[in-house]
Amino acid sequence: MTSYRYKVTLQYDGSQFVGFQIQPNGRTVQEDIEKALKIMTKGEEIKLRSAGRTDSGVHAKAQVIHFDYPVHLPPENMKRALNSLTTDEIAIYQVEVVDESFHAQYSSAGKKYQYRVDINEVMTPFKRLYALHHPYRIDMEALEEALAVIVGKHDFTSFCASNSGKEDKVRTVYEAKVERDELNGEIIFTFRGNGFLYNMVRIFVGTLLQIANGLRPADDMKRILEAKDRNQAGPTAAAHGLYMMQTYYDKREATKGTIFEQTEDAE
Repeated sequence: MTSYRYKVTLQYDGSQFVGFQIQPNGRTVQEDIEKALKIMTKGEEIKLRSAGRTDSGVHAKAQVIHFDYPVHLPPENMKRALNSLTTDEIAIYQVEVVDESFHAQYSSAGKKYQYRVDINEVMTPFKRLYALHHPYRIDMEALEEALAVIVGKHDFTSFCASNSGKEDKVRTVYEAKVERDELNGEIIFTFRGNGFLYNMVRIFVGTLLQIANGLRPADDMKRILEAKDRNQAGPTAAAHGLYMMQTYYDKREATKGTIFEQTEDAE
């Protein structure tokens, strides 16, 4: 039976979802999109695959999915149909017909995440679902020193949830930086790498905020990394400050502007 593979890039506000992946205890992004596809096919079940599974409350500015559709629809028609059949919490903004060898998860060359921290004394209610409120001391120099430690290829066992189930905890972080947004009273962490373990970014942030507060010295990051023990790191930061920003399918793009930058001639 002939089918057509669609690659779809979407955004979503994760506040009212219990995560991306279908689960029995609440509404998910995957479920909403698969329901829309079922309406479009007049009852046929279409299973989609995603670049990554976001947790309850986590947002995405560029989640990538793929699915096989039984008839050919022009990409603009597919985009229009999906947007009309999903709520305003989900926005489909790019649709492509791709080769059947493409896989949203397994074809990935890397991902980028951001984490927003609201450092204003009083939290505005308009940010309560979109940034972690943390009105405490922030030592930017200590943060930058600690972030430099996690760049590179390491075993990130210390920064992985103990129930992740992944045996191989080695990943390469291409970029780890922090910026201060004075206008909005925020600090924004950015992490780019070839892959991330379960809760890895949120544990990074929970640990880094302890360093920013002076509860840990900046050089403690190296000790934690080398310990390969989750108990040595800080808490897992709340989900609602986390954003999936981009999935890369070209290693040159994934490493662009970093010390790991790939060229066409590089292996």
